[in-house]
Amino acid sequence: MASTSSSSWTPKQNKVFEKALATYDKDTPDRWQNVAKAVGRSIEDVKQHYEILLEDVKHIEDGAIPFPKYITTKKR
Repeated sequence: MASTSSSSWTPKQNKVFEKALATYDKDTPDRWQNVAKAVGRSIEDVKQHYEILLEDVKHIEDGAIPFPKYITTKKR
């Protein structure tokens, strides 16, 4: 995934971002301000990061990115 600002997003920031998106849905007033505050990034950063997320999801749904091949294990 591409960086949305001069510095990369940490795995922790991504997790907080995902949780904030679930908490502040599209109908929440000041959604992006709340998400930005939760993540510790600017509103512009979180909006851009969201657009990249939407692009990634679209590529997955379009089949452009294959699903990983998971190794199954037999239960004993």
